[in-house]
Order: sequence, then C-alpha cells, then structure tokens
Amino acid sequence: MGAPDMDAGKMARPRKWGWLILLSSTTTLVCCVIPIVLVSLGLGATVASLYSTVPFLSSLGLHKEWTFALTALVLLAAAWALFRPGRACPADPDLAKACQSADKWNRRLFFGSVALWGISFFTAYLLLPIALWLGVF
Repeated sequence: MGAPDMDAGKMARPRKWGWLILLSSTTTLVCCVIPIVLVSLGLGATVASLYSTVPFLSSLGLHKEWTFALTALVLLAAAWALFRPGRACPADPDLAKACQSADKWNRRLFFGSVALWGISFFTAYLLLPIALWLGVF
C-alpha cells in the first residue's frame, strides 16, 4: 500500500502533503500549548514578548476553536489521502521504492501531527478543568 500511480516527476508531491499536515497541526501547538506552558513556568513576560513580536499569535489564541477545527479538518483530509482504499505504488521498481519511502514518511508526519494536535487539544481544553477537579489550583 503506497501512493497512487504517478510518474517520477510527481514523486515529491506526497511529501508536500505531509509537511502541510505537520505545519497545520503545529499552529495549535504554537497558539495554545507553548504560551500555557511558559505561563505555567512563570515566564509570562516571555509570552507577552512573543505575542508582541508575532501579533498573529493573539488572533490564533482568540480564535482557538476555529484553529483547532480547521486543523482537525486538514488532519481528516490527510487521513483519507493516506489510508483510502485502492492506493497502490507503481509497478516500476525505482518508482515503487520512492513511493514506499514517501508513504512511510507521510505516515510518520501524519501520526506526529496527530500527536501534536492531541497534546495541544488536551492542554488548551482539558488541562485546566482536570487540574481544578483534582484541586491542583
């Protein structure tokens, strides 16, 4: 099971998909997890400096529901592209090897992105309620 039949000139395309997936899930990490962790460590001034230096972060943070929803949609589209039935690598041995390598890296990037998204979701939406329920704060 690999990437769909394609000629040698299009072999780089699956990797671009993988990097797009990773980049989109990293936005949730940057908007929500890093600031929460830094503030928890007492580095609130660092977060304030980060937000003043990179102003679009505050937009991501203010609209985190949309950020997470759009990222989840990208991850769902990527899951469909990676795991849909009927995918096959070309019969040519060189193309098949490149296809299998691209497929392997795309799956690694996908699962890494899903892990980043899950950590970000947990930190942004579940960590505080759980900490309050446990009486940590």
